[in-house]
Amino acid sequence: MVTGRISFIGAGPGAADLITVRGAKRIAEADIVVWAASLVTPECVQEHARSDAELVDSSRLTHEQALEIYRRAERDKLNVARVHSGDPSLWGAVQEQYDSAIKMNLEVEIVPGVAAFSAAAASIGRELTVPEVAQSLVLTRLEGGKTPMPDGEKVREFAKHGTTMALFLSAARTGQLVEELRAGGYPDDTPVLVAYKVTWPDELLVRSTLGQLEADCKKHKLWRHTLFIIGKGLTAGGTRSHLYHAGHFHTFRKADKEARRALRAERSSRRADKPQEPDPAPAKAETAPTKAETAKADVAAADAATQLKESDAAWWAVRDWQETARGAARFGANRSIPIRQADESQSELFTAEDAAEPEQAAPETAAPQAESTVTTTRTAAKTGTARKSTGTAKSGTTKRKAPAKPAAKSKQPAKRKPAAKPDEQSE
Repeated sequence: MVTGRISFIGAGPGAADLITVRGAKRIAEADIVVWAASLVTPECVQEHARSDAELVDSSRLTHEQALEIYRRAERDKLNVARVHSGDPSLWGAVQEQYDSAIKMNLEVEIVPGVAAFSAAAASIGRELTVPEVAQSLVLTRLEGGKTPMPDGEKVREFAKHGTTMALFLSAARTGQLVEELRAGGYPDDTPVLVAYKVTWPDELLVRSTLGQLEADCKKHKLWRHTLFIIGKGLTAGGTRSHLYHAGHFHTFRKADKEARRALRAERSSRRADKPQEPDPAPAKAETAPTKAETAKADVAAADAATQLKESDAAWWAVRDWQETARGAARFGANRSIPIRQADESQSELFTAEDAAEPEQAAPETAAPQAESTVTTTRTAAKTGTARKSTGTAKSGTTKRKAPAKPAAKSKQPAKRKPAAKPDEQSE
């Protein structure tokens, strides 16, 4: 049954070309585009929306008025693109809309987008998870705004971790933010990135410190559309990641032996340089394990070996699933089981040569056939139209001849024997 569709789309931080391909496609398919003109660049909608699409500025709407648009889409079977800034999962007020939309007779989806903190880090060429400097990232906002914060989610409590933090919706109260970060343990020389309308034409990036943050925001008159990233990871070099180290191995690459030895030696020296914490209690004298303890240890070792094998099996099961999913997208039309239809925008990636299945020998018990005709049909996901992938341009079908049976080996002439009975005759 044909129904309307509502797509909650993350438009990204601002630049029109940072929207995802799926997000742009949903805007192009939309009969109605609801977008926040104050948070999303006009080019993001103008470059992708149809000329006859209805454009609605969501900054003038209430939640109830937006629901009326969704009900109209349900009644008239329309496609609606609800365009949010950044990623809809972060401070996008999308949950209440999604929960209301799924109760209607509509297809509902959320299309993720590029978050502002990712774009800000990219703009200054920094990784936010620097090895041995910061391996965690806290996304939060300053308490005291229009939306109350839950208990235990205060900036000063998050700041005690000392890791990288990205703070949204806090520029209007920079003085309070600085005090909270100081109370959490950040020193005044902690580097801070001030990102105003990142990737927009009037983007402003200011490298500051916690001690200078309030003055810099007042100087540039920043109180909205501003994101703060704070932490040592903005300037510290850290150590080299082991992911691409020649001495590191993983499922797809073996380690170089010499590099592996050097990497182990480096780790050992680093551990030796760290101060050792004193033991809280003197160590007890070691005693020989009893038979019961030995048996228990053997059982634990056997369980560990079993778990390792199960984890390996689970990993390869994922690999098999991936290959099966890819094959299903290409050869789904020839399978008897229902599969998820391929996206129309990607269907042209699969050519006729990819769709052709390998030839198999016909069973000997089957009746010989002169030739067999195979037609591969792929169904588009949203339009329901079918296209045929063909091996020959003229006929539109791929013909394969059944392999001939192997010829029987010739035998040397033998002495004449009496004629065999009918049930004893050979082929």
